[in-house]
Amino acid sequence: MRPFLTLHHPAAARAHYEAGLWRRETLYGLLATHAEARPQAPAARDGTRTLGWRALRDWVDGVAAHLDGALGIGAGERVAIWAGNRLETLVLFLACARQGIACNPSLHRTYTSDEIPPRLTALSARALLSEPGWGADRLADPVARFGGLPGLAAVLTPAGFPGPGAAPGPAVDDPDKVAYLAFTSGTTGTPKCVMHSDNTLLANARDLVRDWGHGPDSVILTLSPLSHHIAWVAVAQWLVAGALLVTDDPPAGTGRLDWILGNGATYVLGVPTHAMDVLAAARERGLDALGAVRCFYMAGAPIPPAVAEAFVRLGVRPQNVYGMTENSSHHYTHPDDPTEVIVETCGRGGRAYAIRLFDPADPDRPAAPGAIGEIGGRGAALMLGYFGNQAATEASFNRDGWFLSGDLGMIDARGDLRVVGRSKDLIIRGGHNIHPARIEALALRHPAVQRAAAFPVPDERLGERVCLAVIGEIGAEALLAHLAAEGLSRYDMPEWFLRLDAFPLTASGKVLKRELAAMARAGTLRPEPVRRAGAGEA
Repeated sequence: MRPFLTLHHPAAARAHYEAGLWRRETLYGLLATHAEARPQAPAARDGTRTLGWRALRDWVDGVAAHLDGALGIGAGERVAIWAGNRLETLVLFLACARQGIACNPSLHRTYTSDEIPPRLTALSARALLSEPGWGADRLADPVARFGGLPGLAAVLTPAGFPGPGAAPGPAVDDPDKVAYLAFTSGTTGTPKCVMHSDNTLLANARDLVRDWGHGPDSVILTLSPLSHHIAWVAVAQWLVAGALLVTDDPPAGTGRLDWILGNGATYVLGVPTHAMDVLAAARERGLDALGAVRCFYMAGAPIPPAVAEAFVRLGVRPQNVYGMTENSSHHYTHPDDPTEVIVETCGRGGRAYAIRLFDPADPDRPAAPGAIGEIGGRGAALMLGYFGNQAATEASFNRDGWFLSGDLGMIDARGDLRVVGRSKDLIIRGGHNIHPARIEALALRHPAVQRAAAFPVPDERLGERVCLAVIGEIGAEALLAHLAAEGLSRYDMPEWFLRLDAFPLTASGKVLKRELAAMARAGTLRPEPVRRAGAGEA
């Protein structure tokens, strides 16, 4: 196997194994176990087919044989995916995992075809799976476009994708190998490429499956695309639980609500925008339940209280999640948490990841008790570093080995984590630190506000002032009155206001606030000045 430069450390690995957080299980090994134990049970479904566990394993084996024989791709090399939520994507990933090949499925549909070659070069990718009509520019022929790139042995498409077949010898059974690569979503700069092993992915999945009681009777449906890490959190839980996995690939003309109901989904994963869309469709039909759904996972943005309450009325427990590509969904609420904990916090998470808060001005010093600090973490769910980027890897840790998230948070009296924003999002108004996430969270408590984003507007006198942009039918005066009633300090009040129909988003659904700020500076967006009565001037 070709080596990777990673953070894997023998002493830390030994501790994870002794604690039961890492095991001698691999992603492919779990697939093979289910195939032997329940060969005909439904395992995976996209918009055109459902495969049982044995049929899925046989297809994975056939693709693994093609990678090994026809393409000559060996353990430690890389394969990339720029394709949709069809089963071929899942099968290729598992085939790579079987062979010890690191697979990167995180090339988003929002990319143009010109953005793909630099990423393939960065990976030294040996093969690419794509499909005609994919990408922002709807590339007609991926084979013609990418086939001549240096080092690329093949461009696979659904039309020529290998079928089931015999396995090419024993599977690589090392659960500590690099199996998964993913570019970060890039909300603050150039994306980095995260490395995960089977064990680092499965450690978080085991926590989630145990704490939420998923099992072979569960139907796990991801509304997040297979290019986003949330979908792979779903995949890891699926393999641990032996459940049925349904991808976001509904047939043409089928809405997401019908896809959820028709598949009997019990556990749905997505971002709050997905949840809002599903709830709106359910309201239009006058539904008093969401079919068989019992849990709705939401990550990537604060959960509006109205959304959480609407789910509770439908008999669904919202799962408020905090995490990153680097450490998966490590903090999450639990089934027995009260609604206020679900809305206001990201819970207490599981055993596979520990957090500590550090002084934002000195990340080597712990934050004072009860104070806001930068969220640091370490544990069995943590990545193995950034592929080919020692500088970025080193800069992401403090001197004691805690991974620095760049997010600010506080831990309440119950031990639940409250995320208050990104350290780089901090708005400094005349020397006063303002946390945009608090303003956004309070704004979302108003039933007319669907989404909110607070960002800085330059000011000659004070340096920065707060602009609050919202999606929803509410005016500036009413919103400021609401924020005051919710307890927002007059020193933190927005002084500029925007009402928009849509926000610029990353491929994973996160608001690109830097683009909003740039558009305001350029005059493309024109915020209106506002002031809460009695706020005064600093």
